[in-house]
Amino acid sequence: MLIAVVAVLVVVGALGAWTVKNDGYLFGIKTPLAAADYEGTGGEPVDIDVPEAANGYTIGAELAAKDVVASSEAFVRAFNANPDAAGIQPGTHTMKLRMSAESAVALLAANDVKRGGLTVVEGYTVAQIKETMVEQGWPEADVDAALANTEALGLPPEAKGELEGWLAASTYDAKPESTSAADVLKQMVALTIQELDALDVPAKQRNDLIIKASLVEREAPDEYRGEVARVIDNRLANNEPLGLDAIDSYGRNKPSHLITTEEFQDKSFPYASRVVAGLPPTAIGAPSNASVEAVMNPPEGPWIWYVTVNLETQETKFTDDYDEFLAFKDEYQAWAAENGY
Repeated sequence: MLIAVVAVLVVVGALGAWTVKNDGYLFGIKTPLAAADYEGTGGEPVDIDVPEAANGYTIGAELAAKDVVASSEAFVRAFNANPDAAGIQPGTHTMKLRMSAESAVALLAANDVKRGGLTVVEGYTVAQIKETMVEQGWPEADVDAALANTEALGLPPEAKGELEGWLAASTYDAKPESTSAADVLKQMVALTIQELDALDVPAKQRNDLIIKASLVEREAPDEYRGEVARVIDNRLANNEPLGLDAIDSYGRNKPSHLITTEEFQDKSFPYASRVVAGLPPTAIGAPSNASVEAVMNPPEGPWIWYVTVNLETQETKFTDDYDEFLAFKDEYQAWAAENGY
């Protein structure tokens, strides 16, 4: 009889160890070894940073420390039970205090992520990117030092030492306290190279492509990028000045309406696009992928001039006839007068 009792105890003991490990229950009774867990979807919002290469254990420890979940053990169990958990992305996730572990995993797996704190806007110049970085906390001296060492940033030889246009517009998971100025600028250059690689752009064509795309970015309404790219190509083929005020404005570092006639006509100034033929010496900002692709595949057309005749609808008209171009300008002037521009 004693042997039988011992055997029953061994079986019960083994079963109890297994059930506690998995759900904390032994025959329907919660044991002291059960992992603490909240119920429901939580209360007040709280931001949680998920680092690169984080796993269920490291995320669970952070969530428990911030009182998002009651225990890291409960979170790990819920993490292992959810097939979407493996796809949780790094970055800042907005969670809620005192959530059930199951709800916490599901919310993280939705990947509504705030990616870092640095956004480079399409069309931004190097000067604007620097200003943005300094405003967000990177020391100005550090940014200046990083910008001065273009080779260390991975700028390729075909860029000829000019960063303008090579700092990719994107949102970067980078903060001043965790990412150096040099490292985040390296990411920008690397992303540009990665995107050009994906498009199979030969190295010797990349700098001119970026310059053209930056012009399209600053000049073209979204739906007319391709047509503007074709105008640029047509003018270059004819060895005509591009005549784009965005080039002059960039070079003079002031709005086009403040540029004097003498400045517009200064042939010694390489950004004087009305009188100097060819591309400007550098890009004039960070082009978007859409502008790069427009430059690579512009539609066929004979156009030499274009005018945006309605600033609200962005309707833009293209022509290769100078008289028609003048008519388009009159159309714009009439619209501007009628709408208070």
